[in-house]
Parts: sequence; structure tokens; C-alpha cells
Amino acid sequence: MTDQSLLTHPVPDASASSQPPAGRPKKVFVKTYGCQMNVYDSDRMTDALARDGYVPTDTAEDADLVLLNTCHIREKAAEKVYSALGRLRELKKKKGAEGREMMIGVAGCVAQAEGDEILRRAPAVDLVIGPQTYHRLPDALRRVRGGERVLETDYAIEDKFEHLPAPDKARTLARGVTAFLTVQEGCDKFCTFCVVPYTRGSEVSRPLAQVVAEAEKLAAAGVRELTLLGQNVNAWHGEGEGGQTLRLGDLLHRLAEIPGLARLRYTTSHPRDMDDSLIAAHATLPALMPYLHLPVQSGSDRILKAMNRRHTASDYIALITRIRAARPDLALSGDFIVGFPGETDQDFEETLEVVKAVGYAQAFSFKYSTRPGTPGAELKDQVSEAVKAERLERLQALLLSQQQAFNQACIGRDIDLLLEKPGRMPGQLIGRSPWLQSVNVDAKGVEIGDIIRVRITAAGPNSLFADVVD
Repeated sequence: MTDQSLLTHPVPDASASSQPPAGRPKKVFVKTYGCQMNVYDSDRMTDALARDGYVPTDTAEDADLVLLNTCHIREKAAEKVYSALGRLRELKKKKGAEGREMMIGVAGCVAQAEGDEILRRAPAVDLVIGPQTYHRLPDALRRVRGGERVLETDYAIEDKFEHLPAPDKARTLARGVTAFLTVQEGCDKFCTFCVVPYTRGSEVSRPLAQVVAEAEKLAAAGVRELTLLGQNVNAWHGEGEGGQTLRLGDLLHRLAEIPGLARLRYTTSHPRDMDDSLIAAHATLPALMPYLHLPVQSGSDRILKAMNRRHTASDYIALITRIRAARPDLALSGDFIVGFPGETDQDFEETLEVVKAVGYAQAFSFKYSTRPGTPGAELKDQVSEAVKAERLERLQALLLSQQQAFNQACIGRDIDLLLEKPGRMPGQLIGRSPWLQSVNVDAKGVEIGDIIRVRITAAGPNSLFADVVD
């Protein structure tokens, strides 16, 4: 994802009409950075703005309001935001010269972490709003129209989800047959490399009834696959009708009862919150897909301790063994950080050993980069960029070989395929396998949202190919 994609069409020249057509609705362009939770947040902000008369548009040039929904996890996240804001400033100036107004807002985790600094450095920004307060977005925009520059980053006292409109059926249909649903936010783990506890706050679980009600509306709108989201999604807990404590495994069983919902997933999990009921759900719940994203970050116990992960490499491998015993066809995904302060060659070799022991179908790996305000930023013995780059290259080569091996092993297998969108070729459809792979198939007499039986025939660099099984 590049910031240049903010400007997807040439900026209109000054000879164009300076006024929108009479009665034209207000338009909003939302640029989303980062994780699936930000995708969910962007969708819900769009839903909230619909009550204020806004309709979504695909270009910043066409928008009356541009929102950058930011992520603070990746390296140089703030710099990318300021770079994008520089381009938007010029677009706003251009529109102003033509007599057209455009508001600029920054939302998400960079907004939460650097709200005052954004307003200071980027005078073109009208609004900064954090991830816990975006339900206040329509009111904040009214204040902007009244002449204020608004900063909304205090943690909300009220439950933001209670104040958001239900998912709109037409917009849900336009987004496709798969959807995200946030069930848990925040983090209490305080890994020393991570800024999430400071931008998303403490762990909070949405009530069972609220989650079920939103899931039912999504299913009624045509969603077939639902991915539950949380910074530590498997830390979700709630209260049952009888007052009993429920965990994520119980929630998954309840959601599987909703008519129309055929598939369930969840991400991102922490090893310390994988309890027995959740592992059992993988064995007993057909709707729960055999795919698990379970980050370990490092294979070195010394580095894991420095990261404050509070598990060892052997703890992690033993947990994987238990989960695979419950669901033998489970595909594993993970996260890895190389070059954490103090990481030696031996520490890195131990990470490679964990990767070899587990065998990943997919994984994400990154060079460590400091996040201001986190304990990791104060640690000594920082690893050089050259060493980090060399280690990352070796790790990614190993992970890629495992991913390719997993895809190759799928050839000849019959699987259920959820059809999601048209392919590039006439008659071709693209679906998603139970293990989250993209699969291309030529199929007639079927529709988007159908689940069909196919046989995998080939594996490409980024997707699989299949034939329909009669």
C-alpha cells in the first residue's frame, strides 16, 4: 500500500465547475491503513457518516471529506501519514481556489498517539479522532463546520458500539460475502515492542447480545463468512443468559447457529489465551475454519522474556501440538520480529528452529523498529539495520518455502470453496479455501456467496487453481 494511492485520478483543473450539482450528496473518501480492525472501523465510520448524509466515493478528488484511518504498528507509520497529508493539503488548496470545500480528518492509532502533533504540523487537518471515539464523528464534523479544529482522542466513557448504527444492508452487500466483526479491543499484555495498549487501551470485550445482534444483521445482508476481530480476540469473555462466564469458544458456537453464516474465523490470538474450550471448538465446530493465526514473535526464550511475551518457545510448540491434535488439518499462520534489541545470531537461529518445528502455511515477518513510548524504545544493544535485513531475508525465504510446500500439498484435494468475486477471465470466479487461500475456478450456474465442491489442480505464486467436482 502506497500513499500515492490517495490520488487515484488527476486533480481537476481550474476550468472545471467550481460548484457541485444541485442536490448532490456529500461524499466521503476513507483511506485505510493497517490491520483488519481498521478495515472494520472504516466501514463503521462510513455507516455512521451515512446518518449525516455522506455517501462513500473511491477518490479523494471527488470527496467533501477525506479520512485517513491510520495504523501505528508498522515502521515509519507517522511519516507516511504526514506525507499523505502534504498531498491532501495541495488538493484542498486546489479545491478552495475553485470554490469547493474539503475537510480532512485523521483517525485511528496514529491519531490517538500523536493528535496534538498532527494539528500542529498539518494546519490543513480539520479533525483528529481516535479509535475509541469514532462514534462521535458526525458531531465532531458539525463542530468543524462551525469553525473548530477538533481533537477527539480521550477514551470514551460510553460504549461506542452502542452509539453506532446497525450495518446497512446495501453497503454490506457492496462489501461482499465476507465481513469482519470486532468483538474485543485493547490489550493488557504490554509486549515491550508494541504500542497497541497505548493507542487502543485496556482489553474490553463486547457483550454477547451486542455481538450476536450485529452478526445476525450481517448474515441477513448476505454475509456467509465472518471473521471475529480483536487485538487479543481469544481474550474475549462475556456473560451468558444464566450468568455463567463465556469465552470465545462459546461465542463461536452461538454464532454458528445463525442462519446463513457458513464459516467463522478469528484473529489475532495470543498464546496465553488459547483455552481448552477454544481448542475444543476447533475439533467440534464445522463452521470454524481450520486456520489459526497465532503469533510467537521469536523462537528465543531470552528474547521472548525481553519482549514480555510470558511464554517460552517450548510452551508455544506444545500448544500447537495440542491444537493440531484437536484439528489435524489446521493451517498455521504467525508473526515474527527479527532484530529485537539484544538478539544474537543464536537467538535468531532458535527462531528458525521454531519455524521448522511448526511448519507454517502463511506468516508475516518484520524488522524490529522502535515505537516511541514503548519500553523497547529504551532498550540498549539495538541491532544494526544491515543485520536485521539479512536475518529477515533468511527468515522470509524459509517461510516462503513452507507456504509453497503447503500450497503444493493441496493439489489433488477436494475442498469446499466460498465464491467471493469474479475473476479476471470470462467465466472465472475467485473463492477462498478453508485455509484462507485464494482459489480460481471456472464455474457455471453458480453465484457469488455459493459454497461449491472443487478439486485443486495447480498452485501459483499467489493463488490456487481448481476444477468443479460434480
